[in-house]
Amino acid sequence: MALVKKTVVDKVEVVGEHKMVQCRHATWVEDDGVVVGGKEFHRHVISPGQDVSDEPAETQAIVAAVHTPEVIAAYEAMLAAQEAEMNTED
Repeated sequence: MALVKKTVVDKVEVVGEHKMVQCRHATWVEDDGVVVGGKEFHRHVISPGQDVSDEPAETQAIVAAVHTPEVIAAYEAMLAAQEAEMNTED
């Protein structure tokens, strides 16, 4: 009997106007190659301009392809506009 815990990025999606990258990590335990119990999932979102150095190489490549300088600039402009709007409401 050899129990092995495995975690992989099993889904990466690019969503919305600002190309948010949604990542899903699946974790499970195998006993001699057979999954024991079910899989657990963890999700997180990568915004344009966010540091991805801790992400797997495949995820980094996807982020590099979709988070162009234009996408990052548009996202940062949207954030600045939102913050300015919130500050004028005070």
